[in-house]
Amino acid sequence: MLTQIKDIAANLAPRFIEIRRHLHSHPELSGQEHQTAAYVAGVLSSCGLQVKEGVGKVGVIGELRGENRSARSLAIRTDMDALPIHERTGLEFASRQLGVMHACGHDVHTTVGLGTAMVLAQLGKPLPGNVRFLFQPAEEVAQGANWMINDGAMKDVAGVLSVHVFPSIQAGMVGIRYGALTAAADDLEITILGESGHGARPHEAVDAIWIASQVITTVQQAISRTQNPLRPVVLTIGQISGGRAPNVIADQVKLLGTVRSLHPETSAALPDWIERIVAGVCQPYGARYEVNYQRGVPSVQNDLALTQLLESAAREAWGDGGIVMIQEPSLGAEDFSMYLQHAPGSMFRLGVGFRDRHNYPLHHPQFAVDETSIVTGIVTLAYAAWQYWQQMPTSYEDVTLS
Repeated sequence: MLTQIKDIAANLAPRFIEIRRHLHSHPELSGQEHQTAAYVAGVLSSCGLQVKEGVGKVGVIGELRGENRSARSLAIRTDMDALPIHERTGLEFASRQLGVMHACGHDVHTTVGLGTAMVLAQLGKPLPGNVRFLFQPAEEVAQGANWMINDGAMKDVAGVLSVHVFPSIQAGMVGIRYGALTAAADDLEITILGESGHGARPHEAVDAIWIASQVITTVQQAISRTQNPLRPVVLTIGQISGGRAPNVIADQVKLLGTVRSLHPETSAALPDWIERIVAGVCQPYGARYEVNYQRGVPSVQNDLALTQLLESAAREAWGDGGIVMIQEPSLGAEDFSMYLQHAPGSMFRLGVGFRDRHNYPLHHPQFAVDETSIVTGIVTLAYAAWQYWQQMPTSYEDVTLS
């Protein structure tokens, strides 16, 4: 079956490139992927899949029904949105939307999802079980997964697979990571409430700016002395606002930031931990405070069995030399983790780096990919889907979460 999958993918490779370049030329921002969704739906329909549009606002679902017509499905999720970045690649098929670019590779992800559907649909015989293709909007703002889930995208799903491009891995290679792949990412807002006064008489006021600076310093110091260094926490204050005039002591300062962590137990304790520190700084100086801690997305925790499935499929397809075992997780965030609250799943890294030129990082205006990577991703996912239903459908279904 692997040979057949590879042959079909090789024959369709020019079409995959055409799809990717169309998507790259016509990027759309999060929640606005109307034309992308229509294009995706058209490709899926042409392959004979059952298509449902308008899922999760502008998401698309394609159903490839299996031989046994079971209610359970293996889901394959790819994202569709672009970023508000002005492209500077100089490519012939560069973005035609001013200030919008596929700088995170979601055009490749969408192409890999479509290509996997196209290959599986041409196998000549149905898979033993169903495959549900989820084309998700708004990953970049960490909203789309919840939209899709709330519209029933994960109903009767036994497991879910996904992919993300990685420019630091060369094209033709697949990156595998067991356990934590990405971090939980939460939003933090701290407001320090002091008392205004004349800049010449600080003892008559409560200086919110000075206290806010103590809060920032104390929190950063406390990470190194109260958090387990083997369970990293990164807290970044990225925006500060406060004060009215150079000679007036500020009575209010607002701090906005992001908090990243890898371990669920650490993540759960962070809101109370932060508030205790803020209280400890503010109280001796007579300041009040407000802490607004908003949960974002949890960390992606790759399921053991499904990660083994991806590794096995990739090794058989590309050999040991085509596999990179990723040693460290990323402190970036991925709302793929929201699907993992409903079923076990795993995401692999698809190498898209050029061998003979500089590779720009994700979210860079000159980010580009080696398009030979597209077939690598498609074959890996298509063969993993085949193996999923061929080898251990019962054991995979048994681990489905409620």
